[in-house]
Amino acid sequence: MPTCTTHKRCHPTYELAEEALIGAHIAYSYGAGSRPVGVYQCDECGYYHLTSKGEFNARLKKMLDEGEIQKQKEANWWEDKFKGR
Repeated sequence: MPTCTTHKRCHPTYELAEEALIGAHIAYSYGAGSRPVGVYQCDECGYYHLTSKGEFNARLKKMLDEGEIQKQKEANWWEDKFKGR
C-alpha cells in the first residue's frame, strides 16, 4: 500500500475510499465530531483519504438517515455471535 506524508491510509480510487468510509461507520462507534464524514483527493500523494472535516458524503448520509448503517452493524453483531467470536 502506498504511503503519504499525511500518514493517512491511501485509497487508489474515490469509490474504494467511499467503501472504506462506510465500512468504518459500520465497524466502529464514533462520537459526534470525531468521525470521518467524507473523502478527498490528496494534493500530496494523489490518492484518496477519509476526512472528518467538511460536508458529509452523500451516500454515507443517506445510509445513516435510512438506518442502513445501524442495520449492518446489527447484522455483523449477529454474524459474529453465531460464529462464536
